[in-house]
Amino acid sequence: MHWYIDVLRKYWVFEGRARRKEYWIFALISSLILIFLSLVDEMTGWKVWDDEGVLSLIYSVAVLVPSLAVMVRRLHDTDRSGWWCLILLIPLIGLIVVFVFLVLNGNEGDNRFGPDPKAETATW
Repeated sequence: MHWYIDVLRKYWVFEGRARRKEYWIFALISSLILIFLSLVDEMTGWKVWDDEGVLSLIYSVAVLVPSLAVMVRRLHDTDRSGWWCLILLIPLIGLIVVFVFLVLNGNEGDNRFGPDPKAETATW
């Protein structure tokens, strides 16, 4: 759970690097929260539009910036610029390309975006 909280604490931090574990645990917990809130919206009938509930919309907006920030830091870990997020504007191709980048192992050692996050956690 601390991986999720750490991403929220780094709300506006777009520099540095993020491990795969940090990104994917945040994505998993966010997805589970969103599913739960969608179910609550469905049961209570709180709808903004036909398919979007009030609670799930508020949560999605609240975690938009930290989601982008952790994605940029994850791309930095693979030695890619955060601007690669813009390729998501191309529907299917962008999703596939960014997914591949997010799954790749990060660079060992320091890169132009900062020190290796795995090395930081291994030195305690």
